Amino acid sequence: MTLNDFPYLHGFSATEQARLRKQARLFEPAIFHDIDFRNARHILEVGSGVGAQTEILLRRFPELRVTGIDLNERQLAAANAHLAEMPWLRERAEFQRANASDLPFEPRSFDGAFLCWVLEHIPSPARALAEVRRVLSPGSPVFVTEVMNASFLLDPYSPNLWRYWMAFNDFQIDSGGDPFVGAKLGNLLLAGGFRDVQTQTKTVHLDNREPARRKVMFALWEELLLSAAEQLLEAGKVDQATVDGMRAEFTQVQNDPNAVFFYSFVQARATVY
Repeated sequence: MTLNDFPYLHGFSATEQARLRKQARLFEPAIFHDIDFRNARHILEVGSGVGAQTEILLRRFPELRVTGIDLNERQLAAANAHLAEMPWLRERAEFQRANASDLPFEPRSFDGAFLCWVLEHIPSPARALAEVRRVLSPGSPVFVTEVMNASFLLDPYSPNLWRYWMAFNDFQIDSGGDPFVGAKLGNLLLAGGFRDVQTQTKTVHLDNREPARRKVMFALWEELLLSAAEQLLEAGKVDQATVDGMRAEFTQVQNDPNAVFFYSFVQARATVY
């Protein structure tokens, strides 16, 4: 979800929107391996962004309808444009501007919910989950996938990149977000009245066993890091020397034949009763 009055870390440029679509495709096998909406007919996607995950949901579950919400008009326009390119999917999706903490839907409007990389940006994830629970019918499954940024590692060790990453997380915390919310999903869902809460940690660990995939992930991650550079500089979280050093170190890591990429995130499943 992208709040119009919230300093969203990555911005809304066309480059960033393209990165989100690439990211969705790259992480699809890990994120969707355990997601099951086969018994659902109309689900709510909170923080639908550019519609990249919506496309995957519609493709994987041919009987599904998806209502996606987001607060940023540019993201909503991008989502509509993205699905318009796939008319065989477009008729099963709709997007509207809405606040996750105050959903404009009646109780029991949906029979499933999907949230991915969204609670990290919401100042009150508990309130958002309470709203999700309110609009779901009994028995509805909820799948939540979230970041756990303390897990990130690149090898060889790169001090400027590490300082930049810490500033990246500090900025998100100072802005009301939570780059470590993935580890808290179990508590949040239990406190929100959900049942059958299960969590699992999923890890992307790339080294010489998958050099081609590692190269693609490095390129994506560099785009992710650089998408925040302007805001971090303006906020005084980093200086230009750190940004330049980070970029140089990232190039060195990418060119290292024994480089390692490691990142873990958390996925939760729960049920509404």
